[in-house]
Amino acid sequence: MLSRSFKFNAARGAFGLSNKATSKAVAPLHTATTPVDLHFTSQVPFGSDNKTAGAIVILHGLFGSARNWGAHSRTFARNLNRPVYALDLRNHGASTHAEPMTYSAMAADVIHFIRKHSLSDVALIGHSMGGKVAMSVALDSALPASTLANLVVVDIAPARGQLSDEFKGYIEAMKKIEAAKVSNRKEALEILQEYEKNLDVCTFLLTNLVQQPNASHFRIPVDLIGDAIHEMGSFPFTEGETQWDGKTMFVKGSRSKFINRHNVEIAEKLFPNMKMETLDTDHWGMCFLGEGASQANWRVVHSEKPHEFSKLVEDFVRPL
Repeated sequence: MLSRSFKFNAARGAFGLSNKATSKAVAPLHTATTPVDLHFTSQVPFGSDNKTAGAIVILHGLFGSARNWGAHSRTFARNLNRPVYALDLRNHGASTHAEPMTYSAMAADVIHFIRKHSLSDVALIGHSMGGKVAMSVALDSALPASTLANLVVVDIAPARGQLSDEFKGYIEAMKKIEAAKVSNRKEALEILQEYEKNLDVCTFLLTNLVQQPNASHFRIPVDLIGDAIHEMGSFPFTEGETQWDGKTMFVKGSRSKFINRHNVEIAEKLFPNMKMETLDTDHWGMCFLGEGASQANWRVVHSEKPHEFSKLVEDFVRPL
């Protein structure tokens, strides 16, 4: 029996009816304090009608989407014989654009998804921002402890601090691209590379670009996310306030500083049954480009460790 010690916070406990999600390239903006329905992709094991038991739910990072995890979703469904759901978090992918963009609100969306689809014994995986959402879900009393069986947090810690200036630079670049009304990805890339020289990172960010003649724009709400950038450095729980005693694995990129000696202790206090694994990657290399990332003028993150990551997750999640 998993346990939590929890001090109630009304801002975290407000769950109600959902807003209708949209699959349009650019979703309308809603002001919402209740959960929204999230767009998702799913993989059901071949020959199986199981869509709920032992489900794997995957949460992407900032500027990402469910399709970043397409290849891994198929791999997990095949190798673990479990249903896999990759979600578009609010203000990302094809999900609703909604305020507030906080970890409490995003966790509420995920809890709403798990309840709506009657998922059980869930293995929850989150990268970067999605990792903080996943941790918030585990620590939130709104989800019965028995619903969540495994937690995998990819290259992020439950710490509070300011995001680096590079993220603000990405927002500035995206605004500049939209203002320039570029016609194609090449023109957008030229502007983006004024702010970011790493082509892999640029490729990842441009997965959000909707190309239109003289009016290309981003499917994510750039202004809204820009206003919430400071919030993305926060975390809604502190050590001593609550903890999740379930089976937890943190996966750190050896060339990343998002998990470090200053914040590991916080993770250990919030997730006392945790273990740490390290892969030879950087932070961005942890967001694996999947479906939609094979167009001729794109380059996937090929220098990282997708197979090693899959094995770590499969060994951790697979029942002994």
